[in-house]
Amino acid sequence: MQTTDQRLLIIDDDEMFCHVLSRAFTRRGFEVMTAHDADQALAVAAQFQPTMATLDLKLEHSSGLKLLPEMLAIVPTCRIVVLTGYSSIATAVEAMKLGAANYLCKPADADDIIASFEQQEGDPNVELADNPPSINRITWEHIQKVLQEHDGNISATARALGMHRRTLQRKLQKRPVRR
Repeated sequence: MQTTDQRLLIIDDDEMFCHVLSRAFTRRGFEVMTAHDADQALAVAAQFQPTMATLDLKLEHSSGLKLLPEMLAIVPTCRIVVLTGYSSIATAVEAMKLGAANYLCKPADADDIIASFEQQEGDPNVELADNPPSINRITWEHIQKVLQEHDGNISATARALGMHRRTLQRKLQKRPVRR
């Protein structure tokens, strides 16, 4: 990938992650800016006009899924890769529907992110899992789907799932189950 005119915006509320990723991309010849919340991201995007962006799915006070179409409205040609430590099928599908170029699970390094920006088409040779996901993973996926359907509203999601709001909050604070 030619990096001479590549402008990357890193949007993540984890300042240390932004710093580390920013240094890695700067060393690879990218011009890099960072933003730590939705308002800052929109302001920087309007001024900086990035050609690429990484967008954390779970920002401190907002959802990357809500920010994604706003970013593309400001910079329609920007390729956006959604990064998350809380991956689910529901959020991956929604991110792609909303215009994300790709969706990666953290931890992801600069090389993984560059590869995801370069990937233009799907890979029909991707490995399929040998065994079905665990019941814990299916539960996590279902909670994420219902949460997405209720626009991130914890109380409405808890009611829809028939569980106490605090129980749902505890479940959401845990890292997703891998398989």
